[in-house]
Amino acid sequence: MPHFNMASLDITDLYTNIPVTETKTIFADILKQNLVEPQTHNTLIIWYETITQQNSFTYNKNIVIQKEGLAMGAPSSGLIAEFFLQHIEHQHTARLSQKHKIINYFRYVDDILIIFHPNHSEIQSILADFNTLHPNLQFTAEMEENKTINQLDITIHRTPSNWKVAIYRKPTFTDTIIPYTSNHPPQHKHAAIKFLHNRLQTYDLEPDEFIQE
Repeated sequence: MPHFNMASLDITDLYTNIPVTETKTIFADILKQNLVEPQTHNTLIIWYETITQQNSFTYNKNIVIQKEGLAMGAPSSGLIAEFFLQHIEHQHTARLSQKHKIINYFRYVDDILIIFHPNHSEIQSILADFNTLHPNLQFTAEMEENKTINQLDITIHRTPSNWKVAIYRKPTFTDTIIPYTSNHPPQHKHAAIKFLHNRLQTYDLEPDEFIQE
């Protein structure tokens, strides 16, 4: 296997740093490029404005209006953030990949995994360039240790000939997802069980991982 390094990048405070006005323009351009008919286009823009203006939260029993960024926990925030992040990626990812010899780039929401040739670049140089992509986006980086890195809910270990994947559990992991007696919809509780079952069936795990699950 060729020599390369893995690194994890994380976007700091993603939702609260999404530029709402700029993203509205990006969203409108997406609708135009996809030839969305005018009435639907205008309806979706009104939808966008309504959602992003209803941005408040409670702090110390006071209602605070968030002037910029997206609401934490709102179902729409992930979708709107994707409009902005994919726009940034389409503008810069190819250039950065070529400059730093990035072999693979994977992103899930604000967590990014990159694989690159250490002979052509190093993580601090890559991080510096990522932190110039947009004034609102600040990235942090974590390098692999002992050919191993944690990404989302897995630990990736690089061997001389292939990859090994294990379930990653944070030090604060308590093995409690949603107590059955909690006041959550039954669908949420069932989804948690389905997720764990699906993880066992789809992840390429070593045999001892099945015992831990």
